[in-house]
Amino acid sequence: MDSSPNTNKALTETRFSDLEPPLSEDIIEALDRSGFEFCTPVQAATIPLLCRHKDVAVDAATGSGKTLAFVLPLIEILRRSTSYPPKPHQVMGVIISPTRELSTQIFNVAQPFVSTLPNVNSVLLVGGREVRADMNTIEEGGGNLLIGTPGRLSDIMERMEILDFRNLEILILDEADRLLEMGFQKQVNSIISRLPKQRRTGLFSATQTEGVEELAKAGLRNPVRVEVRAESKSESSQQVTNSKVPSGLHLEYLVCEADKKSSQLVDLLVENAKKKLIVYFMTCASVDYWGLVLSKIPALKSICLIPIHGDMKQNAREKALASFTEASSAVLLCTDVAARGLDIPGIDYVVQYDPPQDPNMFNHRVGRTARLGKEGRAIIFLLPEEEDYVEFMRRRGVPCQEKECSEEASDVIPIIRSLAMKDRAVLEKGLKAFVSFVRGYKEHHCSYIFRWKSLEIGKLAMGYGLLYLPSMSEVKQHRLSSEGFTPVTDVKFEEIKFKDKSREKQRKKNMQARKEKRQQEKKEKGKKNSKKAVASSSATDSNKRKLTGKQRQTIQTAEDEEEMARDYRLLKKLKKGSIKEDDFAKLTGADDF
Repeated sequence: MDSSPNTNKALTETRFSDLEPPLSEDIIEALDRSGFEFCTPVQAATIPLLCRHKDVAVDAATGSGKTLAFVLPLIEILRRSTSYPPKPHQVMGVIISPTRELSTQIFNVAQPFVSTLPNVNSVLLVGGREVRADMNTIEEGGGNLLIGTPGRLSDIMERMEILDFRNLEILILDEADRLLEMGFQKQVNSIISRLPKQRRTGLFSATQTEGVEELAKAGLRNPVRVEVRAESKSESSQQVTNSKVPSGLHLEYLVCEADKKSSQLVDLLVENAKKKLIVYFMTCASVDYWGLVLSKIPALKSICLIPIHGDMKQNAREKALASFTEASSAVLLCTDVAARGLDIPGIDYVVQYDPPQDPNMFNHRVGRTARLGKEGRAIIFLLPEEEDYVEFMRRRGVPCQEKECSEEASDVIPIIRSLAMKDRAVLEKGLKAFVSFVRGYKEHHCSYIFRWKSLEIGKLAMGYGLLYLPSMSEVKQHRLSSEGFTPVTDVKFEEIKFKDKSREKQRKKNMQARKEKRQQEKKEKGKKNSKKAVASSSATDSNKRKLTGKQRQTIQTAEDEEEMARDYRLLKKLKKGSIKEDDFAKLTGADDF
């Protein structure tokens, strides 16, 4: 191995080969083949502790190398176990992470090191495929190291009595704060309850919350706490400060009106056309819409745009991530599904087009770049009324520099509206994205900064390139400002067709079915009204027979007065010229004479 000094500031001077207790020769060789020589701070602190059979609770900044910090000691613990080599269905290790993508990444990172244990079979257990398929994989090939999401792991453990956890050596909970935020507490508790208490446990998290503390108390025994923070240098003061973001990250914010955001985004993408970017949106519908629209803007034709979000099928998500990972330059359009844990190499720029609903996600988003000591940039788009978010993040140890709006940005709204007028898919996706954004905005954790009732709905709709404002209860009831919106008036929206012929054919079919249904309902309503009228008439005649002469006279007088009033109203309309004499005669019955 090359013994040259370490020049990467994100790494320590400690080599993997210098750790005590020492890592096995097979692991050192596997690290060498992968180009790893020096440890990051979290690796240097955590690996020896786990190898000495200590429980650990690790709090480290994103992009700090946490995955190897638990994978390497896990492999060593299995190698040295008295149960090694294990039987096919004897589970010796479990790794739990919150998302399919992160579990898949951990599984792939672990493979070169798992392969140094010829008798250990690792299995990836995540949603998106049939549970039966996973069960067949384990039944046929065994499963000694289970890596997966809480739901699928818990399901497999309940269904498969063949799995033996009595000799389990180690449990790893990765992104523990996110596991709890996503509502996996029940599944995590269920998994832990099935494991022996005499085990090693590692809990890894980027943020320490009350929930994480409770989980640590329940699942760990006398844990050693490891806290690693990145050092960052403030541009204004040149002072080294304790930061929760990577040291090589240049953070910016851009304040612009809602109707200018999309034009500023396009300008930024054009300016960074040769780079690798991630753009974050708040909702899945927004990713779908902007993925469709941006791909049709002429200035972005040469840029590879790849959408990914939680509503996509697992195969599509995996394919999208693989395409982006392999590309030398591309733009990943995504929701927070890609904000945590994913280690995609070479990300140059992170753009938060929509601020995250949960401020804790800010660090995880920007942490996709400037990983392991490399340089990177990140920017967040804010509306003028959201600017207090900058001070809020500064107080949380995340300072941002202001970036001015580009005066060179071309107005893309006419282009987007033109696309909507030519293809109903653009029109409908735009409306859906807009509605989902407004509804999502109401769920912001920092509601005193992101006040949805202060949203300038008109400018926002213009920024989305909408042709008209959708009918929303939020708009009707609370009268949000529609100032700044110019509706398109010379287009019949119901006549806008889908470019996709099969979708347009289906739309026409649906329209015809709705028309026939309305006609049928009208007929049935007419019949009901007719029956009611007959019944009412019979009841009236019956009542009249029972009434006295004086009562009948009173009713008749009221009916006459009502008729006179109606005729008077019609006469006023005739004088104003709003109805013709012929119509007046028909309505008053004068043409009968």
